[in-house]
Amino acid sequence: MLKVKIEEVLREHPSYGSPRIALVLGRNHKAIERVMKLFGIKAYRRRGKKWLKKKKIQVIYANLLFAVTPSYRHHAWAADFTELWWKKKKLYVATVIDLYTREIVGMSISKSKGLALTMAALQDALFSHTRPVIFHSDNGSEYRAHSFVRTLETVGSAISRSYPACPWENGYQESFYDKFKVELGDPNRFASYGELIAETYRQIRYYNNDRIHTALKMPPRQFAQLHAAATMQTTV
Repeated sequence: MLKVKIEEVLREHPSYGSPRIALVLGRNHKAIERVMKLFGIKAYRRRGKKWLKKKKIQVIYANLLFAVTPSYRHHAWAADFTELWWKKKKLYVATVIDLYTREIVGMSISKSKGLALTMAALQDALFSHTRPVIFHSDNGSEYRAHSFVRTLETVGSAISRSYPACPWENGYQESFYDKFKVELGDPNRFASYGELIAETYRQIRYYNNDRIHTALKMPPRQFAQLHAAATMQTTV
């Protein structure tokens, strides 16, 4: 599968864009570009930050998405969180996305990051949706926490993780946050945390219900509802 080959190249050459990946694989760079765009895969652009020695993370769970293409609703979910800067303070937004329908099925917002943030997003998703067959995330401590892992084991979801230092292996979430931040605009335009939080929820409702997803040709929730209706018809 071309997606897997691209990710294998990026593990060895994290900064390669589609033209260089195409040269390595001997493929047309436009074909590489299409696949990268479809799966939200992006090269890792290094920034000139001070180097910090990081603790080596033990790889316990493999990336199950290498061998699987999500093909139905709740087949695979992916989780991540991002930060918004507001008047020199941070606001954290955690989301869970269904990789087939591209719908945000769970979210949480907090002034601090940590297990409480990611667990709230997971619980939000599980409260109103069928548990996923596969749950994918990076190797952050928020997702490696015992209680988080225990919750997934209890509901019966297989745990999948990106390889350490390979953010493109959670490309759907990376792509979502890129677009979300553009459409949210400058957080400093809001007079209070409350206004920023309200607009964050509104933007995610807009993404789910009204914004046409180019890969789906319709908003994610509409696609999810059509899939649910088709599934019901086949089981009747």
